[in-house]
Amino acid sequence: MRYSQAEKMEIIRTVEESELPVKRTLDELDVNRNSFYQWYRNYCKDGYDGLSVKKPHQRRFWNKIPDGEKKQVVSVALEYPEKSPRELSCLIIDRNGYFISESSVYRILKSYDLITSPNYIVMTASDKFTHPTTRVNELWQTDFTYFKIVGWGWYYPGSILDDYSRYIIAWKLYTTMATTDVTDLLEDAVTKTGTDRVAVKHRPRLLSDNGPCYVSGELKKFLESNGMAQTHGAAYHPMT
Repeated sequence: MRYSQAEKMEIIRTVEESELPVKRTLDELDVNRNSFYQWYRNYCKDGYDGLSVKKPHQRRFWNKIPDGEKKQVVSVALEYPEKSPRELSCLIIDRNGYFISESSVYRILKSYDLITSPNYIVMTASDKFTHPTTRVNELWQTDFTYFKIVGWGWYYPGSILDDYSRYIIAWKLYTTMATTDVTDLLEDAVTKTGTDRVAVKHRPRLLSDNGPCYVSGELKKFLESNGMAQTHGAAYHPMT
């Protein structure tokens, strides 16, 4: 709550004349003690004038760019409309002999509506996969993540996820992300699901990113020997 100059003076007089302790009096008046003591210090120092409500000073910035220099930036930009804010910054430094950053040039031109929007080609990922899975063990997704244990080193959990059921078929913790780790994980998944005992056309397809262990010739040979195909992730791929 904000108090006027007269209200502050009245509260000080009430506290001075009260027979109760200061804390008790302020509690009865519902006045914050810190605020009261600040008023009282100002009153003791400057009298009644010290209780006036002071308007906040306008904040000043030591590095604010003067209006004259802003106009020079605009003038140079209009003279060289093909130049970027970075090029204009370098030009102004060479020509006028004072430093102005690229970001400052950009902000000034933006305030004068002299920054045109670039021509972006908007690309979005698909809402869903073109050919969604329709059964279990049709498509397996695999990847590694990593974390560091202080005093021990880096560890890499690898996993095989069934795309249709979202069930984690197999996972292990490794100290590397080698091709042998991937094949070891796949062997566990194949053993657990029994896909090595079904017809080749029903073997799962493996979806992975383009990490070294997933694009190696060794993994390719392993998948071929198990009748499995592989799909690599790509930009804007809805599953990757």
